[in-house]
Amino acid sequence: MSSIYGWFSVSKSAPSPGMIDSQRNASKCLTATSPRVACQHKRAELGGHGSNAAPAIYQSERILAIIDGTPQWQDSALATLAKQQGDAHALAEGFLRDGRAVLNKISGPFACCLIAPENHYALLAVDRLGIRPLAFYWQNGHLIFGSQLDQIAARPDVKVAVDPQAIFNYLYAHIIPSPETIYQGIAKLQPAECLEISNGQIDRQFYWQRPYHDSPLPKTALLAQLHTELEQATALCLPDQHTGAFLSGGLDSSTVVGKFQKLMPHPIDAFTIGFDAAGYDEMEYARITAKHFNVKLHEYYVTPADVLHAIPLIAKTYDEPFGNASAIPAYYCAKLAKEQGMTKLLAGDGGDEIFAGNARYAKQKLFDFYRYIPGIAKSILEPLAANIPPLRKVKSYIDQANIPMPERLETYNFLHRTPLTEIFSGDFLRQVNPNLPLQNLHNTYQHAATDDLVKRMLFLDNKFTLADNDLRKVNRMCELAGVDVRYPMLQENLVDFAATIPSNWLMQGIGLRSFYRAGMKGFLPDATLAKSKQGFGLPFGVWMSTDKDLKDFAEANLQSIANRDFLNPAYIKKLLQLHQSGDASYYGVMIWLLIMLEQWLSTH
Repeated sequence: MSSIYGWFSVSKSAPSPGMIDSQRNASKCLTATSPRVACQHKRAELGGHGSNAAPAIYQSERILAIIDGTPQWQDSALATLAKQQGDAHALAEGFLRDGRAVLNKISGPFACCLIAPENHYALLAVDRLGIRPLAFYWQNGHLIFGSQLDQIAARPDVKVAVDPQAIFNYLYAHIIPSPETIYQGIAKLQPAECLEISNGQIDRQFYWQRPYHDSPLPKTALLAQLHTELEQATALCLPDQHTGAFLSGGLDSSTVVGKFQKLMPHPIDAFTIGFDAAGYDEMEYARITAKHFNVKLHEYYVTPADVLHAIPLIAKTYDEPFGNASAIPAYYCAKLAKEQGMTKLLAGDGGDEIFAGNARYAKQKLFDFYRYIPGIAKSILEPLAANIPPLRKVKSYIDQANIPMPERLETYNFLHRTPLTEIFSGDFLRQVNPNLPLQNLHNTYQHAATDDLVKRMLFLDNKFTLADNDLRKVNRMCELAGVDVRYPMLQENLVDFAATIPSNWLMQGIGLRSFYRAGMKGFLPDATLAKSKQGFGLPFGVWMSTDKDLKDFAEANLQSIANRDFLNPAYIKKLLQLHQSGDASYYGVMIWLLIMLEQWLSTH
């Protein structure tokens, strides 16, 4: 993946442009508009049949603009200019015409910087879904920004230190959600967020908000429109003869494969991953889809040895700790595609987060029913449930139903189910705010432009599940494998369309993906429509119980992280015992998080 990075300063003590030029990055272009401004862009070279396009750049006496990604212009004049003279030129002219409001005219994946040095002005922004990342460091009149944290941290004038709060956030969320990063003083932009600097003052705000309104069209018309939108979204990803597709066998990857095949005159290449572990292997469903659409399926079975080989590589690749274990199969799937001559992959990520397919949506709707029970009935039921043992499950339901959203989503979080004093050292806990992860969830949940429960959860997942997690997973693993990736399910036309589907159609009762499944009847195989969600989950906890090398590696890393003094060694010992005697898959999750944290800290 290409990237942008650079600096802007309103201080007389600005560092020289040569500091940036000395960073170790291939295919870089340095642009300086004054002694106080410098930017670079990098094109990630792909072997075989071409390469990623470099970010677009435009420079005049007044303004410097760089934009990375594949933006789509919602303004006809700017779209024409972009086609004729490039996206960066369109960004610059749009800014001169509309100011910061030009960002409202851009959709699709992008990250951009725009600098007017004589006005002491800078603007950074990322796309509405956060597909393209951008982070920044601001101190004493200096702004340093980059698509990757490593670009910022490598600067000699940036004093980096690991943030204890970020470690807590990572163990809480399995990632470090934006806006925080692993480093103190460096922050990430959130989806649809921009940063402005004017005359030494910094301002961060969301430049765009997704509207939610129910379409007036009848359901039959919307079901027909679904296919039109899917076909347009797939075509916008510009697949060619060197493009393949991820295929897990689920609804979204199967849909992408089917629509992609419809565009091509020959059988396309699809790539899937299997596991020799009960409850994890979905190869059967990938084969069903491949046969149904007559595509060429390439298969690879990930082994414990593959996991051991990939862990250090993946820890090094990510610019901060990343705990989504499905990065391993995503990497091997992308690697398989690269070996077969692919330069681009289409991924199905996003369908669950726009068409309501995650299991927690159904669970939270069940809990939400409780608020409709009359107060007088609750005053009778709650004491009975609390004092009559056979009603223990009723009491558990009531207890969770009375927790407000979105806090209720985290009732099964590892860090809520064990006292923090058992997990962490006292010194570490004194440096963190244990409530911050929930506060960030709450802030995003309240930011949604709707009061509808389902659509608020979709909005929340667009930020935390997609931008902070799944897209980072797939983007980085494809980059590591040497292929580009596009997301048909996240094209703007399809996301906008999904936002207009009434939530009681998206989910009929507690049925997941009700509208989508109805629309896909006759297109997807019946077995695909009937299957439950699974994906490329990694059976790490299970394999750790049976594979000696994996077990030894895990225990060595747990011992190393115990020596870092922020965890209680007794907790790590207890975690290993629970893994051996209890649910290996469940406790393997926390062990995996700690391994990847230790590997990242050791590597970086």
